[in-house]
Amino acid sequence: MPTATHLTRLRQILTPSEILTDNELIAPFCTDQRNRYLGQVFAVLQPHTVSSVQNILRYCQQQHIPVTPQGGNTGLCGGATPHASIAGKGIILSLSKLNRVRQLNLADNTITVEAGMILADVQAAARDANRYFPLSLASEGSCQIGGNIACNAGGLNVVRYGTMRDLVLGLEYVLADGELVSHLYPLHKNTSGYEMYQQIIGSEGTLAIITAATLKLFAPPQSVLTAWVGVENIHAATSLLSALKNHFAERLSSYELISQAALSLSASYSQLREPTSANWHILLELSDSLPAQDLTDPLISVLEQGNWLNTVVAQSENERQHLWTLRENISAAQHNLGASIKHDIVVPIEHVAEFVENCQQQLASTFPQTKTILFGHLGDGSLHYNVFIADIQSNDVYHYEDSINQLIYEQVLSHHGSIAAEHGIGQLKNQWLPRVRSSAEIKWMWAQKQYLDPQGILNPGKVLPPQA
Repeated sequence: MPTATHLTRLRQILTPSEILTDNELIAPFCTDQRNRYLGQVFAVLQPHTVSSVQNILRYCQQQHIPVTPQGGNTGLCGGATPHASIAGKGIILSLSKLNRVRQLNLADNTITVEAGMILADVQAAARDANRYFPLSLASEGSCQIGGNIACNAGGLNVVRYGTMRDLVLGLEYVLADGELVSHLYPLHKNTSGYEMYQQIIGSEGTLAIITAATLKLFAPPQSVLTAWVGVENIHAATSLLSALKNHFAERLSSYELISQAALSLSASYSQLREPTSANWHILLELSDSLPAQDLTDPLISVLEQGNWLNTVVAQSENERQHLWTLRENISAAQHNLGASIKHDIVVPIEHVAEFVENCQQQLASTFPQTKTILFGHLGDGSLHYNVFIADIQSNDVYHYEDSINQLIYEQVLSHHGSIAAEHGIGQLKNQWLPRVRSSAEIKWMWAQKQYLDPQGILNPGKVLPPQA
């Protein structure tokens, strides 16, 4: 059926404000954050209601129209950009207009929000109710909660609160045929059969379109202590992590690893002084829901016992913000180095030091012109391992991507890790999925896909590798 006919039909089931067809308006939706992927669609649909989402999917399934769901478009793996195989044939389904708080439930400590709500707004809504929503990301001012769930985002507070999979208590989603599945009641226990919504979390829009979620809330931290520790190597950083977990248990909420190269880059970009002089750096945060808890003396005691004395403890909220700015600005500061080959990876914490040492040795030997900016969440073993190539600041750097990925990912796999920690697979890594998932798991994934999306209209070309 011609595109013009599709648009005519869509205008019959949607309001004019829910349809974008002008090329200039569509363009920003078709390019990913890194300018790594450029897609083509004949329309961007921005439904204002869940019933509109249902109507869109009913029509698209009937007409075999590919649907690329999109939240804040902050992903790094091309998961929200239309795949080249469907160029001009499909639509982008933007959830940004589904952005309301549906319910605040203080008895169950939950908030129910729609998928297009910006993460920072969810945090603010919780704060207004004297509660705390712990997911925290550098992109929290623009990423949307549906995308966070679809990629099972982790962020800065995973050590204490877990990933989005741990923070979702109920989910509402629309299947490819338009059927609505809604279980938003905050049940803290439910053992009645298989839990379908857990399969939707992390599926990157390939199984269903998330429209709303019920999220766990917590008591707001009232005592917070932030410290920056310089260490000689990652082995020392891992030992410190073990000591802190043993002493502070759940009060350790964040534990970030930062290389000296990453710190120097961010400090220059942020125009802030480097807190310590060391090969590696740790930014840690302790918190307690009770006010005026003495966290400083116990922390100093642990640091002194382990001879971790190269430490700066924030004495004010301003100093705390300076430390976090140095961590959060690393991503933005990297733009000054140009395009990079990014790796969002995870290995067991005990293997992080060996993994980094092996990778650095092999890169230096095989690609001596490369520079690595490494930082990440050592508290859960996930790292941002970004490789830059001297004198190449454009996307020409991707000519080296396959070879460098081969080197990095082989090390990840040899250390029992995974190629995706919190940004998902998208279209960037799906060819690697069979290396980290067994053939039985891949078959099960395809079986789920074929049952829930028999026409293959939901986010084609993403996550799953091509079938043999």
